[in-house]
Amino acid sequence: MHHHGYLWTGPKERFDQEALRRPSHPEPPPAGSKPELIQRYREVAAEFPTVDLPPLETAYWLTKPRSLVRGTWDEPKEAAAWLGERLAEYAPRFASEAERVTTHLTLLVNSADERLGEGGDVSHGFYLERPSYPSLAVVTCSPNRSKPELACPAQ
Repeated sequence: MHHHGYLWTGPKERFDQEALRRPSHPEPPPAGSKPELIQRYREVAAEFPTVDLPPLETAYWLTKPRSLVRGTWDEPKEAAAWLGERLAEYAPRFASEAERVTTHLTLLVNSADERLGEGGDVSHGFYLERPSYPSLAVVTCSPNRSKPELACPAQ
């Protein structure tokens, strides 16, 4: 078991494009469907695997290009430390003052260490003072507990 870290930062409006943040349905629209529906299905099916937007389900980061992996760690503590470093980097810009508090950030890191040690995934997102949004995720791999059928991006 190991862990991959992911970081996305961008405009909140882009983050809100939920259709691009979920995999397409396994079955295409039935024959005779509206052309707009068929076109949208094709767009999502083509873009989801390559778009850098954070997936709605954290485990689906594993389906994204290897180039989006920001780090790989064998130990949960190392992955949680990376998460803590990113939190500290962005914390001064968090829109919520309560989320900037060091004890809150420490709790997030300790919780991540525990969850990763149990084979789970961790995902956090924060509103920044300007209309921007960073999304951080650490995904457990080989296998992933919630989506064991997903392959490791490092292989």
